[in-house]
Amino acid sequence: MNAPLRVNEALLIADHAFEPFQCVAWDSPNGTGELSLTVIDRTSTRIGSKQVPSSTYSDPAQLASLIEEMRAELKKQGCALQPWSMPA
Repeated sequence: MNAPLRVNEALLIADHAFEPFQCVAWDSPNGTGELSLTVIDRTSTRIGSKQVPSSTYSDPAQLASLIEEMRAELKKQGCALQPWSMPA
């Protein structure tokens, strides 16, 4: 996957990357194009979050790196995530 990602594509990828948990996202209110990605558990408790600039979520390699970093942090906290790899 070499083409820049649209925001909706990036959000779908992120959503699948944190299963069985849910990943929610919203635009930063300051108009910078940043997204806030937050992973929540079944009780709607926030278990992880990152601010993601558009340059990161639009680049497949940078998005994959960010997701892997977030997944590693969650695993350190004891969260069991399903296997995941960046779509081709």
